[in-house]
Amino acid sequence: MHIAGATVLLTGVTGGIGGSIAAEISARGANLILTGRRREALEPLAERYGARTVLADLADPDDVQRLAHEAAGTDILIANAALPSSGDVLDYTPAQIDRALAVNLRAPAVLARLLAPGMVTSGRGHLCFVGSLSGMAATKSSSMYNATKFGLRGFSLGFRQDLHGTGVGVSIVQPGFVRELGMFAKTGSPTPGGVRTVSPERVVKGVIRAIERDVAEINVAPPELKFLTRIASQFPGFAERVQRLAGADRTLNAIVAAQRSSR
Repeated sequence: MHIAGATVLLTGVTGGIGGSIAAEISARGANLILTGRRREALEPLAERYGARTVLADLADPDDVQRLAHEAAGTDILIANAALPSSGDVLDYTPAQIDRALAVNLRAPAVLARLLAPGMVTSGRGHLCFVGSLSGMAATKSSSMYNATKFGLRGFSLGFRQDLHGTGVGVSIVQPGFVRELGMFAKTGSPTPGGVRTVSPERVVKGVIRAIERDVAEINVAPPELKFLTRIASQFPGFAERVQRLAGADRTLNAIVAAQRSSR
């Protein structure tokens, strides 16, 4: 899929890796549609990248439907928006569980469902989901985040098979720990076990490669973290014990406490 000249809908542009993705996609000559909940955060980005904006709350089913309608004709969907969803599930209200599922899983699935038919009709297009290695290996205090990212990975890989032969590609890009961005950068906490991080630029390169080459899955992380994630996905009980020995419990508890205090 060629990015230059394509209409690209990007969610989650105002947080995390979204701004870096927008800058690269714009530099490659795409026609950007940016979406978010806050007009004051979207407008400067729209001016910077010559983009169109659509205000929408991805936790609201009606807003997701309206966003898809207003973004009709999209050639490439980059579903990047996500809530951190950290913490013990016993501390979540049912409404908070619903919001995490809605933003992280339901919204990208519904947007893909509503935008894909137009792509199939034209015989070209791409759906790129930005997930996480948390969609392959579970960790403490991340039950809801794990649930949404495991689900997003399954949806992406399954929908890819559904669309085979239509000219529409589907990919999932799964970063590990990203320096300068995300929960570890915001809280100042070290990564569990001191594992290495990757730059935002490497994640953006993964997104570009997934779209242009129609790669099913790209994991953006140092080799050792990719290896450990594969092991954890196959042997979850073993991984649980290793995480405890590495002090992951203490690190993740500190992150959850920092996020609570910032709310």
